[in-house]
Amino acid sequence: MTTSYDAVAYPGFAFPRTHPGNLAAMAILHGHNPEPVENCRVLEIGCGEGANLIPMAYAIPGGRFTGFDLARLPIERGQQRIDELGLTNLRLFEADILNVGLNVGPELGQFDYIIAHGIYAWVPEPVRNRLMALCAELLAPNGVAFFSYNALPGCHMRRIARDAMLFRTEGIADAEERVAIGVEFLQFLHKARGVDDAYSKLLLGQYDYLSEREPHATIHDELGEFYHPVTFLEFVGHARSQGLDYLCEAALPPPDDPGYRSEVQAALEETAGPDPLRQEQALDYVRARIFRETLLTHAVTDSGSERILDPNPAYLPHLLFASVATSSPGAAPHSTRFTLSTGAHTDINHPAAVAVLRALEAAWPLALSLDELCQQTAGSGFASDETGLRLILRLVISQLVELRAWNAPAVRVISTQPRASASARQEARRRARTSSLLHTTVMLDKPRLRPLLDLLDGTRDRNALADALQAVFPDEPRHELVEEIESDLQFLARTGLLEA
Repeated sequence: MTTSYDAVAYPGFAFPRTHPGNLAAMAILHGHNPEPVENCRVLEIGCGEGANLIPMAYAIPGGRFTGFDLARLPIERGQQRIDELGLTNLRLFEADILNVGLNVGPELGQFDYIIAHGIYAWVPEPVRNRLMALCAELLAPNGVAFFSYNALPGCHMRRIARDAMLFRTEGIADAEERVAIGVEFLQFLHKARGVDDAYSKLLLGQYDYLSEREPHATIHDELGEFYHPVTFLEFVGHARSQGLDYLCEAALPPPDDPGYRSEVQAALEETAGPDPLRQEQALDYVRARIFRETLLTHAVTDSGSERILDPNPAYLPHLLFASVATSSPGAAPHSTRFTLSTGAHTDINHPAAVAVLRALEAAWPLALSLDELCQQTAGSGFASDETGLRLILRLVISQLVELRAWNAPAVRVISTQPRASASARQEARRRARTSSLLHTTVMLDKPRLRPLLDLLDGTRDRNALADALQAVFPDEPRHELVEEIESDLQFLARTGLLEA
C-alpha cells in the first residue's frame, strides 16, 4: 500500500553538504576511509525530481547514482531531465521506503554514500525504523550515510510555533495560504501578549525566522503531518540498534560554537563524564540545537578501534583545500583582509596564513593538494608539518578554507569558446537559479545572465556571444553588451558554472 508521508517535498536544489565530495572529506578528517569520489556509488532516498543527484551525476561521470521517491510526478520530471542530458549513470524510480528492499532492493546492490535528507523527523515511526534499517542494509562496508533531522532541545521552541500555526490553519487546503496565515498568527500572538517576556520573544523570534524562509520549507518542516524531533543520543541509539554508529556531522561547528571554548569543554567533562557522545549531547543543550546533519557508518567491530570524534589535522594531507575568500589591504599596517561571499571578512597578518589564502584564492574554483599548497607558498613559512596542519585546520574552522575530497571539472581560466555545464544550462531554462559543478545553488538574478548561460555550449567566441545577445536585447548598445559579457563570464567561472 502506498502511504502519503512524502506528499510534500522540497523543490529542486543542490545541497552541497550531501555531495559525496563533502561526505568523503568529513569522513577522512575523522579517521574514516571512504571510497573515492571519482567512482562512488550514491543513493538518495526521497530524491524528488533528482535535482540534487542530476548535477552530481553530470559532474562525476565515473560514479553511479540512484534515487527513489514516493511521488510519481517528480520522478517523471527528473527522468525527462536525465533523458535530455543523456546521462547513463543515474537511475530514478518510484518506490515506498516500506517496500524497498522487499521487492526492488536486492537489485540495488550497495552504496558508498547514502543520502536521507529531510525525511527522518517527518515520517511515522514504522517508516523511520525502515529508513534506518534500509541504510544499514544498503551501505557498503566503508560507506557513509547522511541523515538530516530536527533535534532537541531547540525544536521544543519550534513545536510551540508549529502547534499555533496548525491550530490557526485548520481546514485551509492551499499550502502557501496556510504558511502566510500561520506566520501572521505568530505575529498576532506576539503583539497580543503586550509584555516583553520570554514567551513573547520566542513568538517574535519564530515569526522573524519563518518570515524569511521559502514557503515550501515551512510546509515541510512546520506544517507537515508528522513532526518527530529527537535528541542526539536518541538518534545515535536508533542507529546503533541497526548496526550503524555515529561518525561526525556533515560540517564542522561554526567558529563561535561554545564547544571550542576551553571553559565550556572543562564543564562538559565534569557534567557529562568522559563519554564524548554524552558531551556532544550536553553541548546541544548549550546550543539549543534545532537541526542536525549527521554522518553514520557501520559500527566498528574491532575492539581495538576507536571512533575519532574530533577533527584530526593528521588526516589533512589526504584532502584538498579551497577558498572562496578574496583578498584586499587590511585596516592595520601589514595586514590583509579576506572577504567571503557572504560579506564576512577578517584581517590577517600571519605570513603563512596570508600566503595559504592567496594561493587558494588564485586557484579558485579549484582546490589544491597539500603538496601544491606547499609549492605555491614557498618562502612564506608554511610547511606540511604539525604546525602547518594545525594552521590549515584553524582556517577550516574559521570557514576561510573548505575541505574537498574531489576536484570539480570547473575552469580556472576562461577559454575563447567557454562552455557551461549542460546540467546547469538545462536547469536555468526552468528557473532563475541553477546548480554549479561545485554543487552549490547559484542565483541568476541579472536579466542577461540566463540568456548568456544558455548560449555557452562551447561553440561561440566573444563576438558570437555578443551577436546572439544583441538579437535578444536589440536596444542595448553593443559595447555595453561586450563589457557585460566579460564580467558575467568571470562571475560564472567563479561560481563554478563553466566546465573544463
